[in-house]
Amino acid sequence: MFNDIIRPRRLRTSDNLRRLVRETRISPESLIWPIFVVEGENIYQEIESLPGQYHYSPDQLYRMVERAQEHGVSRVILFGLPKDKDECGSGAWAEDGIVQQGIRKIKELAPEMYVVTDVCMCEYTSHGHCGILCGRDVDNDKTLEVLAKTALSHARAGADMVAPSDMMDGRVAAIRSILDENGFQNIPIMAYSAKFASYFYGPFREAAGSAPSFGDRRSYQMDPHNGREAMRECELDVTEGADILMVKPALAYLDLVHEARQRFDLPIACYAVSGEYAMVKAAAKAGLIDEYGVMCESAVCMYRAGADILITYYACELADAIRKGDIG
Repeated sequence: MFNDIIRPRRLRTSDNLRRLVRETRISPESLIWPIFVVEGENIYQEIESLPGQYHYSPDQLYRMVERAQEHGVSRVILFGLPKDKDECGSGAWAEDGIVQQGIRKIKELAPEMYVVTDVCMCEYTSHGHCGILCGRDVDNDKTLEVLAKTALSHARAGADMVAPSDMMDGRVAAIRSILDENGFQNIPIMAYSAKFASYFYGPFREAAGSAPSFGDRRSYQMDPHNGREAMRECELDVTEGADILMVKPALAYLDLVHEARQRFDLPIACYAVSGEYAMVKAAAKAGLIDEYGVMCESAVCMYRAGADILITYYACELADAIRKGDIG
């Protein structure tokens, strides 16, 4: 028999009430916007695979800063596209490397902007893999040395946080050690802890020029079948000194975002990757979905699963949506 005393719909009767009792709260302060910095001058070019996102040369980063400030976004993560690449990816840790130039320029334009840097080798190596090769395999331990040097160079350039995305074993410990030895004890590490070998990365590899020239990254990025292993990776990063854990991609891995939130006390980030963004853009362009609504709903799902931080190409649009009260 229907129990007319218990009526959950009472709390859905008005927009004012629905906002009052929301279980999931989202703030613009939790958004990080990915930015692609390229060597050269006067480069401000839309990325074909990521509509609405741009390649910026350092002298054009003022455009990004102005847009971010206009929308109330104060945190970015930088990816660099060098002019020249070599076998060992030496541009990654060069004092005048493209990410290092980008950090300095952003800090000059907006000292209050919080700058996170992606620490990986794939954009800098001539072969496109995330580390130093031994034959056709990535040498884990040799790669740790160059990742540590890269993170240190970012900190010296003024980065507020480093985020290793390479998936080498032991890289968090190596980076923590070199930062601490050089007086950067207060620079946090956001580890790409559970980063999967995903088909959702396609648009990013075009945007960052980072596709491998042979093979794939399945020998170091995670198998999408494995959830328990993802938690093991998170646990290892905790023991090595990570300050924030990340699951990447986001939507297809929300079960692992939720499990990480239940298991670990550290902040949990997720990355709504290029393929997720591009699919929404393409479906909206075809008239199949409401882009704004799908953007908002997807973000809510990520936070509801347990994310504290969202890295997203929709950072500016989501910040606006939060202020309007459509989410948040």
